[in-house]
Amino acid sequence: MSLGVLRTRLRNGLEVRLKEIHTAPLISAWVWYRVGSRNERPGTTGISHLVEHMQFKGTPHFPAGVLDKAISRDGGYWNAMTWLDWTAYFETMPAGSIDLALRLEADRMVHSLFETDEFESERTVVIAERQGNENEPTFRLAEEVQATAFRVHPYHHEVIGHMADLETMTRDDLYRHYRAHYVPGNAVLAVAGDFQTRAMLATIRELFGHLPTSGRVREPVTPAEPEQRGEKRVVVEGPGETPYLDIAYHVPAARSDDFFPLSVLDSALAGASSLNLFGGGISNKTSRLYKALVEREVAASVGGGLAATIDPYLYSIQATVRPDRTPEQALQAFDDEVARLLDHPVSAGEVAKAIKQARALFAYGSESITNQAFWLGYSEIFADYAWFETYLERIAQVTPGDVHAAAQKYLVPANRIVGIYRPTGEQPHA
Repeated sequence: MSLGVLRTRLRNGLEVRLKEIHTAPLISAWVWYRVGSRNERPGTTGISHLVEHMQFKGTPHFPAGVLDKAISRDGGYWNAMTWLDWTAYFETMPAGSIDLALRLEADRMVHSLFETDEFESERTVVIAERQGNENEPTFRLAEEVQATAFRVHPYHHEVIGHMADLETMTRDDLYRHYRAHYVPGNAVLAVAGDFQTRAMLATIRELFGHLPTSGRVREPVTPAEPEQRGEKRVVVEGPGETPYLDIAYHVPAARSDDFFPLSVLDSALAGASSLNLFGGGISNKTSRLYKALVEREVAASVGGGLAATIDPYLYSIQATVRPDRTPEQALQAFDDEVARLLDHPVSAGEVAKAIKQARALFAYGSESITNQAFWLGYSEIFADYAWFETYLERIAQVTPGDVHAAAQKYLVPANRIVGIYRPTGEQPHA
């Protein structure tokens, strides 16, 4: 049984969202901070991700290493993630053990240690992660496409940051970032599961209500990305045997009315995207691009991605090109399919199928207690919970004309960045 959502704000600015779901004796608690790579500037790229790592290094009350054992002993699990617009931490626990998670999150909102030796160790871990990514052609190509797509907006850089910044940031840089952004007025606490709302709210007030009062962080004005006036192309050469193609179109933020026909367009063209960043997927073998590129043996695989963001971002299509074909041949096959889409709009039956797939994937990414708590907080970052509650309804209202209009508006060469990865045949560095 699922009840309504309680929306409230504590006096210190912390936003609280509570949703009772009495289907299993579980509770999932998420703390969302309104800080991600979007809030970084040259010299500090990657700092939000590095702070996330440091948040697992302990506080005086919860030393590093103790919590893993405590949470596992109680049958729970926890994790964290950093993205463009946010950083999030979560614990999913048996209902009777959720107090441990809430006490932990309240404590590390204020008392994380950021010891110098731990910082140096974790910086080494993140640098190694960055180096590992650089051995992946798809990462190198995607990074260049993203940097080319955004000249002035901070979506310009990858979440992990630039190597030069990772090597020069200090412990004090991280601690200032933590103290500036990890404040009640910049956070959303979302809890879903088997609890009584009144008792849960009382616990939250007790644990979080005394934390230092702080309003929402005042960020520098985020510059709007100028309209792109012509196709851009980027070519990356590197080790390996496989060519890749990455095509990215500028698309609006999640709040835009155009986001919903774009979701249906994505489902028809490349296969529905999972808006839940750790949700599952479904087969895209009935999509237009799979039939045009994979079945015709131009590419080994193809997929698309549409993301819900605060500011306008990208709709991306990635293809793994067959070794006996070229990226240019794959691009021509892609362009032919887009031209067919523009000349011959999708039928009502195809739109109905695309809507069904988009709805199914959205439902799969919403069914568990953890996913319900995820959406309870995630939707508040880029819109509000009503966006989540009305998503299926708004998708169902999309017509073939809406999809065709979205394709005509956004799938045009002047609005895209084409990235090509040319393999040199060399082996990647260890």
